[in-house]
Amino acid sequence: MNWAEALPVIFMALMGLAMLAYVVLDGYDLGVGLLLPRASDAHKDTMIASIGPFWDANETWLVLGVGILLIAFPKAHGMVLTALYLPVALMLVGLVLRGVAFDFRVKARDDHKPLWNAAFFAGSGIAAAAQGWMLGHYITGLKPGWWYDAFAAVIALLLPAAYVLLGACWLVMKTDGELQRRARGWARMAWPPVVLGMGLISLATPWVSASVRERWFVMPEFIALLPIPLATLAALLGVRWLLGSERVLGRWCAVPFVLVVAVFCLGFVGLAYSLYPFVVMDRLTIWEAASATESLAIIGVGCAITVPAIIGYTVFAYRVFWGKASELRYA
Repeated sequence: MNWAEALPVIFMALMGLAMLAYVVLDGYDLGVGLLLPRASDAHKDTMIASIGPFWDANETWLVLGVGILLIAFPKAHGMVLTALYLPVALMLVGLVLRGVAFDFRVKARDDHKPLWNAAFFAGSGIAAAAQGWMLGHYITGLKPGWWYDAFAAVIALLLPAAYVLLGACWLVMKTDGELQRRARGWARMAWPPVVLGMGLISLATPWVSASVRERWFVMPEFIALLPIPLATLAALLGVRWLLGSERVLGRWCAVPFVLVVAVFCLGFVGLAYSLYPFVVMDRLTIWEAASATESLAIIGVGCAITVPAIIGYTVFAYRVFWGKASELRYA
């Protein structure tokens, strides 16, 4: 593979990693937002405090991933946005609603705070469901039809459930006392629908996509891919076992979150394998969608500066604000 052929692959990998980082990092705070109605007023403040230093910066990864898609793969960007314009708009509405609610609840009077809590919950739900709908249609190559809409609807329900599990495990890690115990209960409630949904989608995906079916069920690729579902199952079972143990309320409090993140990463590896070499399944390959080599080289210079800066800021923020969340206070 020469330089001109390698550059689009590099940018595709970078875009994929940016999207994975977004799903994991913004996923847990979307999950926390979806859990707000289940908490008391005092616990709501602690839950918001647990994500306060991170949630806005987490969305930087979404901007990076979409920016790479727009600049490095303009043909794919046009095709995807044309097919998914409405869910993209709904996702942006949800993210904006979350941002407004997060800031307004800071200064709101006690009688107005429930309104902004509800808005934060609604924004989280809209954004999560829209992302699930887009993922479902993206996996099936943006094909029209009721069957593909039904498949996307299932993922639109699964992804928020997965975010709830991730968010609850985040709270188990970041809080203590009564809220930590309640978060463990929320995680245990979210675990069965996540496992059931992942199983159903794993069965349905090769059915709705011939390309995925051909990639998954041929030898020796089938043997090579087998560790991914086995490791995913082991991680999910490990999460459930830990959530049933008192140890998770102590020094093992971070392990369920790490295991759920591992589930997301394993799913990303399986998705990447299923899609390659397409940017849009069965319709547009990486090289067909890519910008000119000269343009990619210039974009690469910008990414070489931007991406390390984003990584450095993210690592710094999580290092500074690591540890248990404290009571929410505003100066």
